[in-house]
Amino acid sequence: MAKKKEVTVEEKLRALYDLQLIDSRIDEIRNVSGELPLEVEDLEDEIAGLNTRLSNFAEDVTNLETDINNKKLLIEESKGLMKKYDEQQKKVRNNREFDSLSKEIEYQELEIQLAEKRIKEFAARIEQKNEIIASTKEKLAKQDEHLTHKKAELDDILKETEKEQKMLSEKSIEFSAAIDDHLLSAYKRIRNKVKNGLAVVSIERGASGGSFFTIPPQVQVEIATRKKITIDEYSGRILVDADLAREEKEKIDGLIA
Repeated sequence: MAKKKEVTVEEKLRALYDLQLIDSRIDEIRNVSGELPLEVEDLEDEIAGLNTRLSNFAEDVTNLETDINNKKLLIEESKGLMKKYDEQQKKVRNNREFDSLSKEIEYQELEIQLAEKRIKEFAARIEQKNEIIASTKEKLAKQDEHLTHKKAELDDILKETEKEQKMLSEKSIEFSAAIDDHLLSAYKRIRNKVKNGLAVVSIERGASGGSFFTIPPQVQVEIATRKKITIDEYSGRILVDADLAREEKEKIDGLIA
């Protein structure tokens, strides 16, 4: 059985920096769209909320209209009873029966008055809700138009970068597979924690590309030997020497050009 080739530290550093260059380019492409994806998402959420509000208010109006119809039926029923009691009064034989029917008629008159009052209240509430529905529909139309514009803007950007982003994403997966799991996990952890997603940086003018702190000359020499992986104590990033960074950048630029 063939012995698996041992990967040198230098090869690991080159693979890490290659992956960083590719992931940074993906970040750049995504940043081109800026806040647009979030704006589109927020608009979609707002529009969904407005539609829910419209639905709720429309249901309220329907329920109030039903209440009005019920009160109108109650009024008609009370009028029918009043007519009935009035006819019965003409046939009563004593004052007690007459007074009893009079009270029933008065009660139905009160029922009619109360129902009419409720109808007015319900009608006022319907008018108020219809005003809200109208203003909500107006706002919804504006936000729908705004969303259409934002989606078109985002689609244009995505179409321009879709091919390159797909290729870079495939390369990112390919280069990630060449890095051992422990090192890849460390890279991802640093990348998620630091500014601009830069987990691997080169030494620039004697300092880490991720900080303003000078790296001691002895440490710079050690980094240039590429014999071990060095972490910048200030920024927490993985450091590579400028020559390695330049060589890998030329290679990746040629690969994704």
